[in-house]
Amino acid sequence: MAHLPDATKPSLDAFVRASVAGGATVHTDGWTGYWGLPSLGYDHRPLKQRRRFPDERKILPRAHRASSNLKTWLQGTHRRPSSKHLQTYLDEFLFRHNRRRTPMAAFQTLLGLGATCPPTTYAQITEHQAPT
Repeated sequence: MAHLPDATKPSLDAFVRASVAGGATVHTDGWTGYWGLPSLGYDHRPLKQRRRFPDERKILPRAHRASSNLKTWLQGTHRRPSSKHLQTYLDEFLFRHNRRRTPMAAFQTLLGLGATCPPTTYAQITEHQAPT
């Protein structure tokens, strides 16, 4: 997951290039911003949602579930997350999601990070410069 400035073709193309191996099959919804993926060397398989036929199979159900869980987590835990720090929130969500079935692995990873990395200061988190 990444915080993109917008959903335009240039932003989506850059994201796909940075996160998907060339030649891979990319499943997306029918958004027009993805239409250039074949020219970038990807096997693009767009699937359009059909509102008229709610009984049809859901398109990209895991992606919808992940985005739904993300929204619920952001609203329930952080209330009003800042767009300035949205990438940090996304990284934390993915960290937790990827370790949801092995809670001790998350603890061990955090323990290892805490033992090897210096603490992050409040000024670093908020990008404020300390007064000189």
